[in-house]
Amino acid sequence: MAANIAYTSTQKFLHWTLFGLVIVLYALTYGDSFYARGDTAVAALWRLHVSFGLLLAAFVFWRVVLRAVKGAPGLPAEMPVAEQAAAKIGHFILYALLVAIPILGILLTWFRGDALSFFGLFTVPAPFAPDKATARTIRELHSLCANGILIVAGIHALAALYHHFIRRDTILTRMLPGNR
Repeated sequence: MAANIAYTSTQKFLHWTLFGLVIVLYALTYGDSFYARGDTAVAALWRLHVSFGLLLAAFVFWRVVLRAVKGAPGLPAEMPVAEQAAAKIGHFILYALLVAIPILGILLTWFRGDALSFFGLFTVPAPFAPDKATARTIRELHSLCANGILIVAGIHALAALYHHFIRRDTILTRMLPGNR
């Protein structure tokens, strides 16, 4: 594909929706610090976190399938090979984290002995017995990946801004709504 072709409107929607969901999930993770231990609001925030995490998983699945089918616009030919490699590696890491985080979250919920509930619309019970040690390990991995995605997404955003304001190429604009 040519370097100046934008992503499809669906790809753009998924990109920005996933960005928003990651921010909401991160906020829900730390929102419980505003409440006393045992407050019912903490449990409500946890249920929202699980539900939005499942929504994230569905959108990630859709995005991965769409990426496999539609691909992505090519990078500008004038972009140095090292930058092209960094962009490809960065995207791979973003996708890997976006896949890993919900999977780890689902496993964490089940190993804690909780059922998965999607906004109260349906519930998937844990398929195995609770295991606190395994849950603790998965929680650490889930947190590590969640923090990792913030770092990688931050670098991704800085790179896009660099391309837009310094390099003045189409890297950023091809992911913005309204650009073709």
